[in-house]
Amino acid sequence: PCALLQTRMQSLQPDPKAQYRSVYEALKKIVLTEGLWRPLRGINVTMLGAGPAHAMYFACYEKMKKSLSEALQQGGNSHLANGIAGSVATLLHDAVMNPAEVVKQRMQMFNSPYKSVLSCVRTVQRTEGFGAFYRSYTTQLTMNVPFQAIHFITYEFMQEHINPHRHYNPRSHIVSGAVAGAVAAAATTPLDVCKTLLNTQENTALSSLRISGHLSGMVNAFRTVYRLGGLWGFFRGVQARVIYQMPSTAIAWSVYEFFKYFLTKHKLEKRT
Repeated sequence: PCALLQTRMQSLQPDPKAQYRSVYEALKKIVLTEGLWRPLRGINVTMLGAGPAHAMYFACYEKMKKSLSEALQQGGNSHLANGIAGSVATLLHDAVMNPAEVVKQRMQMFNSPYKSVLSCVRTVQRTEGFGAFYRSYTTQLTMNVPFQAIHFITYEFMQEHINPHRHYNPRSHIVSGAVAGAVAAAATTPLDVCKTLLNTQENTALSSLRISGHLSGMVNAFRTVYRLGGLWGFFRGVQARVIYQMPSTAIAWSVYEFFKYFLTKHKLEKRT
């Protein structure tokens, strides 16, 4: 639900019926006017891409973190290595998730014409071409590389302070993950607003500036956001984004650390 609220609240020229002053008001209004299940729209396409994307993501992160930490800081935990490993892992993750994100956000917009994931994919492919699914890829990377660098550095920093011995501790993983997600989400909100504009190609916003055709490129997106909303426009939906990312990163890290602990323990027992 928070993902849909984030997409709606980042709209630069929203329909009068889709103008919200707070996260609570947005959720209440959407449920009352569009139905109880509307906030979950687009969740199926996200779930479809999230499995393989996260598998590559964490596998790449662990491998690179270990190799770089040994090279940069023998026997220690290097924050630089954590940041680089998280950034490289993002390249693989976003290559899978970017098309899913485009479909999800188009289905989440107010009065979206798409009735299903398949109809959205077919319409976008037919009218805008395959490139439409990667129109925001460079902006996505420009956002997610610093997001993941901040995210991983903050997580590892938190772990050093509340779980220095790196034992399996669900509470520490949840807290560290939530804090890391909140810090990274707030810092990269301006880039996320630009990505949402590129993904949705918001008709009302583009028409108000007499922009014809499709908007592309991070520079054009930044310029358009500033012209429509000023500096504040870059922080539209920041509250919803932080609320969305905190449980998301907390759950991701707790599940990942559990399976890491479970598989490591099982491997040691097998050797014994």
